[in-house]
Amino acid sequence: MNFEQNLRSLKILLAPLDWGLGHATRCIPIIKQLQKNGCSVTIAASGSVKTLLQGEFPGINFILLDGYNVQYSASKRFLPVKILLQAPKIMATIKREQRWLQKLLAKNRFDAVISDNRFGLYTKKVPCIFITHQLLIQAPYNWLERLVQQVNYNYINRYSQCWVPDFKKGDTIAGRLSHPRKMPRVPVKYLGPLSRFGKLEQKSITYSWMIILSGPEPQRTILEQKLLAVIPGLVGNVLLVRGKPGITDEIAAPANSTVANHLGTAAMQQALAVSNYVISRCGYTTVMEMLALGKKAVFIPTPGQTEQEYLAGHLFVQQWCYTCTQDEDLGLHLQQALSFDYRLPVLGEPGLDEVVQEFMTGI
Repeated sequence: MNFEQNLRSLKILLAPLDWGLGHATRCIPIIKQLQKNGCSVTIAASGSVKTLLQGEFPGINFILLDGYNVQYSASKRFLPVKILLQAPKIMATIKREQRWLQKLLAKNRFDAVISDNRFGLYTKKVPCIFITHQLLIQAPYNWLERLVQQVNYNYINRYSQCWVPDFKKGDTIAGRLSHPRKMPRVPVKYLGPLSRFGKLEQKSITYSWMIILSGPEPQRTILEQKLLAVIPGLVGNVLLVRGKPGITDEIAAPANSTVANHLGTAAMQQALAVSNYVISRCGYTTVMEMLALGKKAVFIPTPGQTEQEYLAGHLFVQQWCYTCTQDEDLGLHLQQALSFDYRLPVLGEPGLDEVVQEFMTGI
């Protein structure tokens, strides 16, 4: 059986994490690459992640898999405590999804499992991939950071490989998060940045600002309310994408703004093509997409989410973005972003195709 015929017979189970929509959207190019190589992909998801991916892949097979449903604090100060108190629930979810996978594989044939940051989807029955950009997870104390990394690697090392969506060398997107001193025991493959968007066509500007909201509640709504308050003071038209797929409720918006609860990939790319500046959280998938499109972005990290706070600072130093905190004067910072000296990187060819084909030939 040749390589092309082998790929056509492969059945792949793919499951993204449900902490925000970024894990789902960065899986879109992976799913497309697998389909391009003739694989049959089944997605395990629920809630808004399932809704988003069903919109992108209407003919694909879905299996219900409950998420972690982690809740965030309205206060940055209490976020670590809030997460810590949910640790037993997180551990229980990991064990539950491990049992779920074993039962699924006992009744269904899959040739490989791809997990985007879901820790319990490993098995010795078939090759399993773990996707993460956080080999090192930020923590407020060194001793805690070492402990968290040990726990992180304890799970990653149960998989066949670890795929990291970042550059292998040179200036990187995630810095030490994706390139720590200590690496997992399993092979680590760097995919380059992942983006669901193609190259933008040059078009006349319709929106001075495009706001893309995402992430867990209540912080998504808190930022939305703060930005709604400053939109009237912005020069030009504003497009607000609320990041709420499947929701039909409407909000009162300033006269110079247009509001959409959610945009699919094609509509989102069209909107980005006619927008000058982008305002968003500093979620890793959003960062990759803005860099891939060469968009000037203002990143506002989720308060207390150490990964986003690190990414924002790391990218700001490289002058790949402008950043400020949610509690600062957003109107003032958005004015300062207009004169910021952006030095956006020229991205090379991604390695996704090569990594996927290499993995498939080994199955």
